[in-house]
Amino acid sequence: MSQRTERRGGIHVDQSDLLCKNGCDPGRLGAGSEVAAGGGGSVRQQSWISESAPSQSSNPQPGHASLGPFSKFEEKKTNEKTRKVTTVKKFFSPSSRSAPKKETQEGKTPSPSLSRRASFDTDQVSKDFMDFLKNLQKPGREIHKQCRAFIVTMSSKKVQDLGADELSECVQDFYQNLSDRLLGHFKGSSESVEQVMDQVEKYIMTRLYKSVFCPETSDDEKKDLATQNRIRALHWVNIEMLCLSFDEEIPEVSENVVKAITDVIEMDSKRVPRDKLSCITRCSKHIFSAIRITKKEPASADDFLPALIYIVLKANPPRLQSNIQYITRFCNPSRLMSGEDGYYFTNLCCAAAFIEKLDAQSLNLSPEEFERYMSGQASPRSSDGVWSSAPPPDPINPVLAQLNTNLEALSGLSTRQEALMEAAQSLQAELLSWPQSVQHEVTSIVKKYPLEVPPRQIPAIDNNDDVDNDNLPPPLTPQVFTG
Repeated sequence: MSQRTERRGGIHVDQSDLLCKNGCDPGRLGAGSEVAAGGGGSVRQQSWISESAPSQSSNPQPGHASLGPFSKFEEKKTNEKTRKVTTVKKFFSPSSRSAPKKETQEGKTPSPSLSRRASFDTDQVSKDFMDFLKNLQKPGREIHKQCRAFIVTMSSKKVQDLGADELSECVQDFYQNLSDRLLGHFKGSSESVEQVMDQVEKYIMTRLYKSVFCPETSDDEKKDLATQNRIRALHWVNIEMLCLSFDEEIPEVSENVVKAITDVIEMDSKRVPRDKLSCITRCSKHIFSAIRITKKEPASADDFLPALIYIVLKANPPRLQSNIQYITRFCNPSRLMSGEDGYYFTNLCCAAAFIEKLDAQSLNLSPEEFERYMSGQASPRSSDGVWSSAPPPDPINPVLAQLNTNLEALSGLSTRQEALMEAAQSLQAELLSWPQSVQHEVTSIVKKYPLEVPPRQIPAIDNNDDVDNDNLPPPLTPQVFTG
């Protein structure tokens, strides 16, 4: 430190030596040293000279314009060549290969939402969006640039502090501005603009879904719980009370009803507002098909809304209010204000509102009956006119009836299997104990009645037996043969 201090103390620099060769103030811009070192004629130097013109006019230094002799220029050129050679050598040194990467990684500061690992669906949507924009060439690059900038802007904000209406306003303003620019590019072709906007909506809302769906600043979750509890309390509402044109005994009608329930439940699994609308549209078309098959004539709007209410009551879709609010806030407004998607979505909103305000008069019931049904004290009148203490199952479609029958059969088979297993285990225990019991009985009998074998007595030969010796042949006499 003392040597450096002595060296610094031995150098005398005047204020004039700190100025650029053009006589600029050193505190004006940090790029003055680059201009002086880079020589004349560069674009950066010209732009800097144009910006520093006021300082030259305010602080004229005519004498310093001639500073910078040829020797200094040669010295700077030598230093620049040395720096280039050193840079080239660093490219081939193993220690410097990883340095630029570290600097690049440290220089990037992506937002937390973009730094998270994207899911497979998000990656696929991004890939499809890029493939779609390639066909637009230059406008496609501009659209992608604006979409990326908008996502970064929305991610950099504190989404938890923004209200749902503010988020909706930001997205709708972006839709409107981009749509206006696309109308100018496509020269008023609304079909092309709508096609591009559908892809933009899919890309943006897939990226922002976790931030904007059911935000914490809204009461969507509270409304969802209230709607679910309300639908559960209305489980006793049947087809006759809603005056529906359904005959679920017909297999085709039952199949369409099941498909409609599946579609309205599937709506919650989608991320893009347009995909959620597609689920509602498919559900509505299945309802129209069921009505048409039952009545054997085209269905009307008066038949459709009660049927949709019935489907919602039977399905009890998860997060119904959150999905409705999400579509209202972030869907392309042109899609909601026209077309069949907008019509079916409007009917779904009416069905949800009707369920919230459903009362005895809506079902042609007395207030007492309605309260008894809601409290669970009674169910709709049975065929024999007797009130049942427990609510019996409402007339359901044959598929669910067959499912209940199969469950009962499986329950009976399970009981029979358990009895069979108990009998088999009992038989196995008896078989294991039988040899021991037999052996025990044999042993006890042997001990009780031991085996006694008396000795055998052989009588002596008695010549006075009743044998007729006179009839016996004479004994043999030996014969001798002489040779």
